[in-house]
Amino acid sequence: MKHYSVLLNESIAGLNIKEDGIYVDATLGYGGHSSEILKRLTTGHLYAFDQDIEAINSSNERLSKISNNYTLIHSNFVNLTKELEQYGITKVEGIIFDLGLSSPQIDNKERGFTFMEDAPLDMRMDSSKEFDAKKVVNTYSIEELSKIFYLYGEEKMSKFIAKKIVSERLNKEIKTTKELVKIIESAVGAKYFNKFHPERQIFQAIRIEVNSELTVLSSVLPDAIDLLNKEGRICVITFHSLEDRIVKQLFKKESEIDDLVKGLPSIPLEYQPRIKLVNKKPILPSMEELNENSRSKSAKLRIIERV
Repeated sequence: MKHYSVLLNESIAGLNIKEDGIYVDATLGYGGHSSEILKRLTTGHLYAFDQDIEAINSSNERLSKISNNYTLIHSNFVNLTKELEQYGITKVEGIIFDLGLSSPQIDNKERGFTFMEDAPLDMRMDSSKEFDAKKVVNTYSIEELSKIFYLYGEEKMSKFIAKKIVSERLNKEIKTTKELVKIIESAVGAKYFNKFHPERQIFQAIRIEVNSELTVLSSVLPDAIDLLNKEGRICVITFHSLEDRIVKQLFKKESEIDDLVKGLPSIPLEYQPRIKLVNKKPILPSMEELNENSRSKSAKLRIIERV
């Protein structure tokens, strides 16, 4: 169950850690990034979020061996501002978001994230929530399924797959990952299935829907920028084009002068950019990292600084 933190050195360097600073790991996972932040703090403090209680418990064991300068918060990072306020924190030096699934989540087949093994259709990052993949697959209409498969999975056979799911569940409830994979294959035919592996896209789409991943990301990024002190930084690691587009567009908008006032001899303060891009192009994993961990191949890191 080894968890490999993607773009670890690059993101830690990107945070530009001050030993007395307040830092937030919005996606604790199994503590890879948090461990490295904690090692660099003397009088500073780390606040780390995760909605997965297994990740919280596992990381607590790991981090406690480094120092006590941390607080673990069992919550979705959408609650960033509200949760930090409870600890009297209104400004921080840096925030990291690693938006990938952690390897133990994928490897623990009972969580139902992987299509490689037979398991219950689950995919909840927070196991205390009721809404899971089985509900999506068995209750959404053809239109709703087509929409999420197309938008979140970017799968061009979405409609055929949605129709097949709805017709199959009339006979019996679809309960397992392997049942779903078989239905996807019968909807698109073996040739298309073996060439394009649409099950990857469909599982991604269902996971995003179950955990409201894109909605949550869109709403938390402006809050994260608000939390930053001057020269504070945010590092975001994304794993698919939909996440990356949200991050890229928001960072672009916040780092440019508003069109309304562009060209004025002096720009009023409220129209000036709140951030600057530390890297114009995303940072990608090195060849060495790709050889060590094939799961890092779609990762992209974007870094901004508060001005």
